[in-house]
Amino acid sequence: MAKVTMYSSAVCPYCSNAERLLLSKGVTDIHKIRIDLQPELRNEMMQKTGRRTVPQIYIGDMHVGGFDDLRALDLAGGLDSLLA
Repeated sequence: MAKVTMYSSAVCPYCSNAERLLLSKGVTDIHKIRIDLQPELRNEMMQKTGRRTVPQIYIGDMHVGGFDDLRALDLAGGLDSLLA
């Protein structure tokens, strides 16, 4: 299974939704980077992704985007192969 990294915060419902979707796909290990606990990492996230909001999700080295992007990828049938 591919490595999943997610920039997130504790109060973000989209982060929770993304985690639930990934868990339903069999992902057992999500490396979470909590920008609410380490605010300096928000700048790192913004430089890498060009986005300010969480979640920002990487599968392997590929930036998938936020929850809406992850869900769209799943509905299009591309998430399973990316996770494999």
